[in-house]
Amino acid sequence: MNLQHSMAEDFWNPVFDYETRDDGTVIMRQQGDLPAHMPTLADYLDKWADATPDQTWIARRGADGDWVRISYADARDKARRLGAALLGLGLGPDRPLLIMSGNSLEHALLGAACFYTGVPYAPVSPAYSLVSKDHAKLKDIATTLKPGALFAEDGADFEAALAAIWAEDRRVIALNNVPADAIAYDDLLASDPAGSDAARAAVTGDTVVKYLFTSGSTGSPKAVINTNRMICAMQAMVRDCYRFVQHTPPVVLDWAPWNHTAAGNKVSYLVMTNGGTYYIDDGKPAPGAIDETIRNLHEISCTWYFNVPVGWDRLIEELETDEALARTFFARLSMMFYAGAGMAQQTWDRLRAIGRKTTGHEVLLATSLGATETAPFALACTEVQEKSGNVGVPAKGLSMKLVPNGGKLELRLKGPSITPGYLGDPVKTAEAFDEEGYYMMGDALRPADPDDFSKGFFFDGRVAENFKLNTGTWVAVGAVRAALVDAMGGLIRDAVIVGEDEARLGALLLLSDKAKAMDPAARHAALSAKLTEAAGAATGSASRVRLAVVLEEDPSFDKGEITEKGSLNQRALRGNYAGLVAAMYAGEGAVLEA
Repeated sequence: MNLQHSMAEDFWNPVFDYETRDDGTVIMRQQGDLPAHMPTLADYLDKWADATPDQTWIARRGADGDWVRISYADARDKARRLGAALLGLGLGPDRPLLIMSGNSLEHALLGAACFYTGVPYAPVSPAYSLVSKDHAKLKDIATTLKPGALFAEDGADFEAALAAIWAEDRRVIALNNVPADAIAYDDLLASDPAGSDAARAAVTGDTVVKYLFTSGSTGSPKAVINTNRMICAMQAMVRDCYRFVQHTPPVVLDWAPWNHTAAGNKVSYLVMTNGGTYYIDDGKPAPGAIDETIRNLHEISCTWYFNVPVGWDRLIEELETDEALARTFFARLSMMFYAGAGMAQQTWDRLRAIGRKTTGHEVLLATSLGATETAPFALACTEVQEKSGNVGVPAKGLSMKLVPNGGKLELRLKGPSITPGYLGDPVKTAEAFDEEGYYMMGDALRPADPDDFSKGFFFDGRVAENFKLNTGTWVAVGAVRAALVDAMGGLIRDAVIVGEDEARLGALLLLSDKAKAMDPAARHAALSAKLTEAAGAATGSASRVRLAVVLEEDPSFDKGEITEKGSLNQRALRGNYAGLVAAMYAGEGAVLEA
């Protein structure tokens, strides 16, 4: 945090109005109106290109190791040129651009060209092209989107995927290894920028910026419509919450993929709408790849830093042992943020401790809750917490409805940052909203203080993932899974919770690298001991896991068992391993019992 600013100045202090209905439903909203904001992303690019033309907007290391930087003025010029070229190819509201490769300067500029000229685009997971064997989800996406052009950074890497969805009315654009009859990205930059001016003038808040595809874990991926209105309203909520970005342009180093709403909408537009700088991190939280992230963090002092819990698990080891890294990391940092999964309490405690040791004050460590359909910013926590997991309170401008459902409070939201629906799917769109127009998140929340909802909420599982034991007791799968992973002391990296219509809870365990390296007998003993210890600490049958077996195979991407973020689809895994689950309850195989 900047030492000249107190935490009270850097974050909101919301006050709420409440409505409680006879059926137990609670409506909760912040007092006051959402602060004024510009209606389109193009307005923000123009603002900073005029006000701070030489400021770096985005940067990435080049082949020589130096940062290749693009200023706001250069970004606008290239966006106009690329936009004119895309329009010349026949792209427009009904013929979007499909971006198949990952984060890059070219990806960022094509995205800017699209939002600047009103051409919708869809960044999709590279895993659909490079990991999937049958390209089934990529084909479904192309059928829904009907793109006018396909962009792949490397034509050779994406050759099979491009062939799987190529059509005569689709042009292929590539940066490297440009296929025959394709268009070289660099050639697009030679277009006359004036060719984009009329389209720029027609862009409004209702213009579609992009389509972000859901994981498709329960069927074909859905194309979530993202308009200028919802994204700009969402960023106004972010500025109201994280007020330090209003006096300190954000500096961000980020590896998370832009086909996800967290990085593609919240983080990237947090930077652009506030005139900051975004450094693309080519590292990631995986063995070997984390080294690049550490290298970058030795150079870049961020004002806001995002990671997933496994990333923080790896980073904390470095921060505690490398004093120079810790000094650079915390030099300008206003907050640490995690999302995507629950954070282990020991990681939470260690991060807070190293922050205090390095800076002499508390550095906020927090999380939030949102969805692709909420742009994603919706709930956020900015009060210092002793334990991880509080996702906070609803943002200004949103109305939050909490509906009793199966003994829990189901979350629903309404406001200007909520999607108008799914492209080409009026049935799914209608199913996503209730009779009052609230988007039904499918998540359950548990208040931190049942007598004071302003103290925030804890994620209480996905409504669709939860099930009942044969006693009729509901099981909050998300909470049970997080508690089990934490209690197993680093021996497992994840777990699938099972036991629907059974008397006892069970789990399918995914071993950590640490456990895989152990002698099998010693590993079995250690797992049994930890499972028994966890069961002893649980408070009831709906939270006490009594049986477990180890999953010998990694979850399958093509079977929908895992998203490319690495999160498990509990329902799919329970169904796909129904035989193994039945055998476990019959006492067959290497069953762990507590």
